[in-house]
Amino acid sequence: MDRLFILFQHLVPQHLLSRFTGALAELEHPIWLKNWVIKRFIAHFKVNMHEAYEPHPTHYANFNDFFTRRLKDGVRPLHEADVVCPADGAISQIGDIEGGRVFQAKGQSFSTAELLGGSERAAPYEGGKFATIYLSPRDYHRVHMPVSGLLRSTTYIPGDLFSVNKLTAEQVPRLFARNERLVCHFDTKHGPMAMVLVGAMVVAGIETVWSGQEAPPPKGLRHTDFTRPPRPVELTQGEEMGRFRLGSTVILLFPNDSLDWDKSYEAGSDTRLGERLASWIKVGSESAEG
Repeated sequence: MDRLFILFQHLVPQHLLSRFTGALAELEHPIWLKNWVIKRFIAHFKVNMHEAYEPHPTHYANFNDFFTRRLKDGVRPLHEADVVCPADGAISQIGDIEGGRVFQAKGQSFSTAELLGGSERAAPYEGGKFATIYLSPRDYHRVHMPVSGLLRSTTYIPGDLFSVNKLTAEQVPRLFARNERLVCHFDTKHGPMAMVLVGAMVVAGIETVWSGQEAPPPKGLRHTDFTRPPRPVELTQGEEMGRFRLGSTVILLFPNDSLDWDKSYEAGSDTRLGERLASWIKVGSESAEG
């Protein structure tokens, strides 16, 4: 069955299926069908609607409105931490960037240059740290800032739309560096940070708070420089930065000697938005501040 699932992903028209699913998720009529689908999804994936700002399934305009639902104020308090979890989900992998490569799963890895769209963009993260966080269907699907930062640039990189679950990560080489993705580069008080929002099968789109829908755009690589006017995009720790219309993965990258991951995290560990994820290395912090 596992092999058939992987084979299916290779054979199916991934983009056509995903865009079709996205179109269905935007439908508001017939109302009874929209409500039935949302209720069945909640029951099947055991979604905790008590945390939602709008707890009533029938009050959502369409499925995407429900899927990108806002949480009640205060249900994800921001912990006092140098770096906090950017999303609800689970750690897919976490650790060091070794030889310019990020560990994906047993026997699988990919290069930071391929992930970020070029060796120049990957250079600041040589020997650095990475964390890959998977957002399952039941999770809250907005992504927030792990640390305050000033947006420097974004790069949309077209690609495949394989599933990003554990099985696919183990079976599909270079999975996260071949899927459609949006790479966001930030300047922080302690150096650069990259946040990569990775698309996946049936993911209807990737949105950011500064530009709206970023994917799917017209085909082709697209780089946007945010260091020029009209206005900078500066986001504080814990502030929303983007969301997935249907679920996927966010990858964080930090430079060498910048931080230490909290020792409680390993592959498979749950993450909750706002909880402690990492601490700055003090020597590096003092140097960056100076």
